[in-house]
Amino acid sequence: MDPHVSPSSPAALSRVRLAVDCMGGDHGPAVTLPACQAFLRRHPQAELLLVGTEEALAAARGWERCTLVTASEVVAMDDPVEVALRRKKDSSMRVAIELLKAAAGEQTRADVCVSAGNTGALMAVARYVLKTLQGIDRPAIATVMPNRRDGFTTVLDLGANVDCTAEHLLQFAVMGSALVAAVEGKEEPTVGLLNIGEEAIKGSDTIKQAAELLRAAAAAGQLNFHGNVEGNDIFKGTTDIVVCDGFVGNVVLKASEGLAAMLAEFIRQEFTRNAFSRLAALAAMPVLKHFKARVDHRRYNGAALLGLRGLVFKSHGSADAFAFEQALARAYDAARNRLLDRVHHRILGTLQTSATPGPAVHAA
Repeated sequence: MDPHVSPSSPAALSRVRLAVDCMGGDHGPAVTLPACQAFLRRHPQAELLLVGTEEALAAARGWERCTLVTASEVVAMDDPVEVALRRKKDSSMRVAIELLKAAAGEQTRADVCVSAGNTGALMAVARYVLKTLQGIDRPAIATVMPNRRDGFTTVLDLGANVDCTAEHLLQFAVMGSALVAAVEGKEEPTVGLLNIGEEAIKGSDTIKQAAELLRAAAAAGQLNFHGNVEGNDIFKGTTDIVVCDGFVGNVVLKASEGLAAMLAEFIRQEFTRNAFSRLAALAAMPVLKHFKARVDHRRYNGAALLGLRGLVFKSHGSADAFAFEQALARAYDAARNRLLDRVHHRILGTLQTSATPGPAVHAA
């Protein structure tokens, strides 16, 4: 059966348990706890496992559908990966991730983990504790960017892997397809390979090899490959997914956020330049508010760490309560729609039909 069709999609979970690292990020519990409270009001089928120090979690005692899990240490935003991985073994970040790992003969306590902590530390700890899925060499970071079609474009990798092989880019495409299918309900999302031109002759040898692998996977019914795309196609909405290595993806992400902030500042400056422009701003206020909402990066907060034996979502470290709630909601949707099972199903199907040797298989 074609893995894209709906009958093969796993049934949605009726109850979703989220493990939340309440200590992570620039603001810690001052942001994460109000966000969790707002999230619970909007998601009656969710349960939260709040992880943090006993003192920090005191304000959440007695909350409905909440379990407090104590951790004695906190991974700081400037902690080296080595410190997070080997010295702080009882950090809120690590304890939250460990809730995704089942003991022998038992079920996991949580379905997904959310943290605003140090990205490098989060990826390292998650990979160490959870390991990668069968058929996945490297996990990837995926998030969404707004496009002109009033929708989103999912982009990966955004910084987890600077140097990628063609096989890694194929894996990213498969995982991104599973993510979009789970969260947006598009069973056959289109995939574009980020390049310096649409022509097949453009790009590095790695990009050309990746395009060949993607075309082969598409011919086998494993992917809906559109072809090469350029940077502006992300915002045109040419494809549902754009695949690239982590170096390029991170530059694209940061440049996009910087451009949005600059345009918003330019508009503010022009509307406050004199009395007449301030009067014009009052008349244009409904339009300005709508524009601000469309480009507000907080609405798109919550990047998935794909390829692990457990669902982990990364929030911006500087997120406020609204942004962190969006990350919780994105993680909830992914877990509810069984993203982990979808990734596993798609990657195995791709490996079975690939004409090239598959990537290394990691033991559980």
